[in-house]
Amino acid sequence: MLRWSINRFCAGEEKRVGTRTVFVGHRPVSETDAYVEQKFCDNRIVSSKYTVWNFLPKNLFEQFRRIANFYFLIIFLVQVIVDTPTSPITSGLPLFFVIIVTAIKQGYEDWLRHRADKEVNKSSVFIVENAKQVKKHSEKIKVGDIVEVKADETFPCDLIFLASSNDDGICYVTTASLDGESNFKTHYAVRDTTGLRTDDDIDSLTATIECEQPQPDLYKFVGRINIYRSNQEPVARSLGPENLLLKGSTLKNTKKIYGVAVYTGMETKMALNYQGKSQKRSAVEKSINAFLIVYLCILVSKATVCTTLKYIWQSNPFNDEPWYNQKTIKERDMFKILRMFTDFLSFMVLFNFIIPVSMYVTVEMQKFLGSFFIAWDKEMYDEEIKEGALVNTSDLNEELGQVEYVFTDKTGTLTENSMKFIECCIDGHKYKDGISEVDGFSHTDGPLKYYGKAEKCREELFLRALCLCHTVQIQEGDNVDGLRINQERRTYIASSPDEIALVKGAKKYGFTFLGHEADYMKVQNQKNEIEKYQLLHVLNFDPVRRRMSVIVKTSTGKFLLFCKGADSSMFPRVQQDEIQQTKVHVERNAMDGYRTLCVAFKELTQEDYKKINDQLSEAKMALQDREEKMARIFDDIETDMHLIGATAVEDRLQEHAAETIEALQTAGMKVWVLTGDKMETAKSTCYASRLFQTNTELLELTTKTMGDSDRKEDRLHELLLEYHKKLLPDFPKNSGKLKRSWTVSQEYGLIIDGSTLSLILNPSQDSSSSNYKSIFLQICLKCTAVLCCRMAPLQKAQIVRMVKNTKGNPITLSIGDGANDVSMILEAHVGIGIKGKEGRQAARNSDYAVPKFMHLRKLLLAHGHLYYVRIAHLVQYFFYKNLCFILPQFLYQFFCGFSQQPLYDAAYLTMYNICFTSLPILAYSLLEQHINIETLTSDPRLYMKISDNAMLQWKPFLYWTFLGAFEGLVFFFGVYFLFQNSSLEDNGKVFGNWTFGTIVFTVLVFTVTLKLALDTRFWTWMNHFVIWGSLAFYVFFSFFWGGIIWPFLKQQRMYFVFAHMVTSVSTWLAIVLLIFISLFPEILLVVFKNAKRKNHQTVPFNLPMLLSYKPMENGYTSEMKLEDAVTNLTQRCHLRIPQMQQL
Repeated sequence: MLRWSINRFCAGEEKRVGTRTVFVGHRPVSETDAYVEQKFCDNRIVSSKYTVWNFLPKNLFEQFRRIANFYFLIIFLVQVIVDTPTSPITSGLPLFFVIIVTAIKQGYEDWLRHRADKEVNKSSVFIVENAKQVKKHSEKIKVGDIVEVKADETFPCDLIFLASSNDDGICYVTTASLDGESNFKTHYAVRDTTGLRTDDDIDSLTATIECEQPQPDLYKFVGRINIYRSNQEPVARSLGPENLLLKGSTLKNTKKIYGVAVYTGMETKMALNYQGKSQKRSAVEKSINAFLIVYLCILVSKATVCTTLKYIWQSNPFNDEPWYNQKTIKERDMFKILRMFTDFLSFMVLFNFIIPVSMYVTVEMQKFLGSFFIAWDKEMYDEEIKEGALVNTSDLNEELGQVEYVFTDKTGTLTENSMKFIECCIDGHKYKDGISEVDGFSHTDGPLKYYGKAEKCREELFLRALCLCHTVQIQEGDNVDGLRINQERRTYIASSPDEIALVKGAKKYGFTFLGHEADYMKVQNQKNEIEKYQLLHVLNFDPVRRRMSVIVKTSTGKFLLFCKGADSSMFPRVQQDEIQQTKVHVERNAMDGYRTLCVAFKELTQEDYKKINDQLSEAKMALQDREEKMARIFDDIETDMHLIGATAVEDRLQEHAAETIEALQTAGMKVWVLTGDKMETAKSTCYASRLFQTNTELLELTTKTMGDSDRKEDRLHELLLEYHKKLLPDFPKNSGKLKRSWTVSQEYGLIIDGSTLSLILNPSQDSSSSNYKSIFLQICLKCTAVLCCRMAPLQKAQIVRMVKNTKGNPITLSIGDGANDVSMILEAHVGIGIKGKEGRQAARNSDYAVPKFMHLRKLLLAHGHLYYVRIAHLVQYFFYKNLCFILPQFLYQFFCGFSQQPLYDAAYLTMYNICFTSLPILAYSLLEQHINIETLTSDPRLYMKISDNAMLQWKPFLYWTFLGAFEGLVFFFGVYFLFQNSSLEDNGKVFGNWTFGTIVFTVLVFTVTLKLALDTRFWTWMNHFVIWGSLAFYVFFSFFWGGIIWPFLKQQRMYFVFAHMVTSVSTWLAIVLLIFISLFPEILLVVFKNAKRKNHQTVPFNLPMLLSYKPMENGYTSEMKLEDAVTNLTQRCHLRIPQMQQL
């Protein structure tokens, strides 16, 4: 650890510069230059927080940063310093128990991290030194070392790929441990080093690498390699993410590779990604803090009242200094104010147990242990991916039961992200295998007068574009030659399912992509001839451009640019007279719910290509602002293209996605879809998933409704005011927070696109209205569903933030499956990641991860509901039982001259929260099901009963407080009246004050435990064991504590007290009677609720899976049969809903 810290410190000077220079193999560029070893951190991984030396101070500092722990530490110190009525053990022992248990837990977790670090750091690696392989520990790797990695081994640090066993300098890796993606990714070596495939060859390399300083983005890397050869000019090549092999990735389907270490240890991208996300706090924690303040006020009030009354009572000289208790000289000389302050502190110590310090430990244990139930849920296990739900943080379990707004992605979340090529159009002519019965239109609709075909050369050009314009790789079987490949053994690998679907679509029409061979792409045409195209440049896809291109050279020497992308990004860049014939098909396919892409091409001259090549080469060599420079060049290249046609692929709706959305809406949640897809496609998906019902009136704020006028802001203002006026009469104003209500006569849905949202969130300076955002927000909150299309990732987060910060701070949930959803997942109160096909970035950055969207239903309606009810009951119960505990102590002061005499023995004070009452509430908070899970899942209306933090509002808090006060009064005065006849034994022996306190404590323990038994609805053997076991342990402990003379105690005041107490029949009767009186209001309440429930019981109504239901005032109602709904929907919107028809 010390060495790592020193290395980090030494590397600080180098970090001030924007780039770093790495000497490959630690060799200087020329023999005349002196090589000075650079200071980089070593390859040691340190994921642990503590060392042997700093564990104690660091852990204690972190624990005492918690207010409750610090408060009890102050109380303990007061007891040690000031002469208080109770022993320091009474507050010190519970505090130290909490501190020790937490320290052991955190120490054990850190020991596991140390062990894992040691396993990684001590693993063996092979480094090439002086043309020989040297075996070393991984932690010994230095920046500049040349490392050899063999098949199925993990890369020990971040390496620049130099050469592989393959002639073409390609290797395949999996990054499952980094981003969860199990598919193979292709990485490339610089072509100048691909031939260095032996130790001797690689050791002869003289080169330097200039690259950016370490940063955590897994998908970004900027650098260049300078290769020096004797008697030749140095060669400079650009380096990007495709040349960087990340630590944690695994080498696959490649015998071995050579790489040079550029980032090591804690500067690797994997280590930098370990930095934690911002801490999210649940609403329950805020409620606990509010309740704590109330109880602190009660504590201070009690101490103030008792201190004041003590000095009023002592104003009588006889009470102040009776003959049997004369004051010492020191007491007489002490300042009165100092005495009052000391007495105030003593009363604070006496009543301090009203603050439940052990509640924090119990809450932490409940959250941690409770999270396992989500991971263990078999109904949330997906057989296809062989994975279940994942809990990344257990701090938000109860927040799952309070969600008001759900923000969901579309592709891969509502849909399967499993693409199937449906059809294409070339020059306005439609190509499809056959006419499906569910088509909403015929092939002769629109401008097409007959079903014709495009020219043969245009068909072939289009299909070649599909075979060439992509980043698909082929994973082949062993020893397979490209020309004799077994079709069944060819597997397409791509970062996006769309690309694979398009390549397979081209194959249906006779053009087959056969893979790469060096710099060439091979395509088999309809005549089974092999065509080779030299791949010159790939202009990669990015979310801003929304398109990608390739530049290839044909065998005849022609230079061609092929481009594909979204229609909105393609149409402005092609010849305008070519758009209309393709636009008809694109819009129609979008209405059908298909994902569409437009395909275009441009022929380049030799001079054009030379200019483009120079620009790209210069931009690729830049170490600063490389991405911005590349984007500007891409923008210039992709202009004046010729549109060839468009494709349509189908992304089917996920299983039970529609039922899940319907259930969430019935539960009172508002569902918003945030997608980057085009409006028509997203709109049809919203109808198919029942986000929009057939009677939903749609309000649109899109570029189409805005028009092409120069004053778009004015048109936007008009529309906002129009929609606001339309919505307001149907929604009466609420003075407070918007409550969940779905009993309106008309449902409204809102559709907005990214460009219009930009106008709303960022109005121009000369805009006539500056309140767009507030009006827009009011409209959104009044709509039952909102669709935001053409959204950039940042805009998704802005939408979530806007709703999250509205009045009342509603609880928001974001769910998505891709990297573009990470921003909104991190922004929402609760982030859910789908373990989808777009990688695991969303799952890694989320609070919870589930395999499918349909699992959200059980996660919220069942797990979320139960977690909230359990922890709310736990919090209220802790405050209640501590008030029951301390109130008799407070009342006792009125009968002992405010002398700070304890009512309970020190052992009882210490053990009450630790042993006697802790396990029953912990078991309850883990196992209780006041309503069974099947009912919670099938009847979403039950979710609304706990909405708006209903169980932790001031009304239930005051109920529990008054209940605790009532029972505390019963305990004390019941026993007090019993002691009116102080002789409770047949022999006339008088019971003393310790017996009085013990009887009160016995009634207390039995009452609060039986109260929990009354509240329990779901009994398991564990509940029985801890409830009755705790009571038995109390009785056993009392006999044991009072049955032995303990040598370490100065006074044996409890000796045989409990044993003598239970010999009295009067005591037994009093205990039973007081327990019954204390619990009688609760018993009456339970009987009354059961009677009321039976009187209002309605005929049970089972909701069929495919019934389109919505909540009304008198329950659920079905407006039409499913077949009628589908028919009307198709007639109205030309929609295809294959999922419903299959069902």
